[in-house]
Amino acid sequence: MDSTAIERFEASRDRLASLAYRLLGSAADAEDAVQDAFLRWQAADRELVEVPEAWLTKIVTNLCLDRLRSAQARRERAVGAWLPEPLLEGDPMLGPADTFEQRESVSLAVLTLMERLSPVERAVYVLREAFSYGHAEIAGILDITESSSQQHAHRARRRVAGARRGGEVDLASAREVVEEFLAAASSGRTERLVALLTDDATAISDGAGLARTLLRYGTPERVAVVARAGFTPTPAKRRLVGGALAMHFGLVNGSPAILAVLGDQVVGAAAFEISGGKVATVRGFAAPSRLARLTETWRQHEPDAPIIAEW
Repeated sequence: MDSTAIERFEASRDRLASLAYRLLGSAADAEDAVQDAFLRWQAADRELVEVPEAWLTKIVTNLCLDRLRSAQARRERAVGAWLPEPLLEGDPMLGPADTFEQRESVSLAVLTLMERLSPVERAVYVLREAFSYGHAEIAGILDITESSSQQHAHRARRRVAGARRGGEVDLASAREVVEEFLAAASSGRTERLVALLTDDATAISDGAGLARTLLRYGTPERVAVVARAGFTPTPAKRRLVGGALAMHFGLVNGSPAILAVLGDQVVGAAAFEISGGKVATVRGFAAPSRLARLTETWRQHEPDAPIIAEW
């Protein structure tokens, strides 16, 4: 392959990876899909490709749809053991973030809710909302009719609307809530934790990858107990992780988050949805496989001072 063809592909790599991540919810799978697309680009008769960007978009989209339809993907996602892979602010895979729709399409809430969509609905939603493709263009990418694209988009928007909790929140206010939540949890103040939670608060954890299904907690009282148990420091926990952690504030998929860091390794993350000045949802990540890319991004930026320097 000549250098011009490689450069043309590389110019599209970040956009293609962002598209694949939104469709698959996994950075590792997104990278695999983009690499497969590169191999197809390498083997293609590129003189017949009139618009490389459109050609590559179609290839990546359909590679992702094949993955979503695979028997393995259905097994993995059907048993309740799936959470989106979290990405730290600044990761190019998060992609376009100029509009509310673009930011929303990569939020953990929407990525989770999109599991309820069919693969085609998911693709139409992402192409339309995150990348502003017209229905005629989407129809060409997915080999469906334009009216079918419009119908899929309408159904997807209606279902995704269930993830919204009043639009975007003020980041400064959200940070105050998250820091107060951490202070209450790490000091064992259960009553204060309950007061910081919405009446329908929920918590979801990947159980550090040790459980076959996700751990779910569905009442403010239960969430508070679990948060206190998880965030209260003890000598045993320090021995388990290999030392004292630093607790940092960060943004994960646009959501305020607490990052537990040991040296230059992120060993845990909790992302928060805030509604009405209270915590509505907490998503906990501790499985090393889900934190690998987040750690890579963490190592590439200068962190702010920790909320807790030695937890």
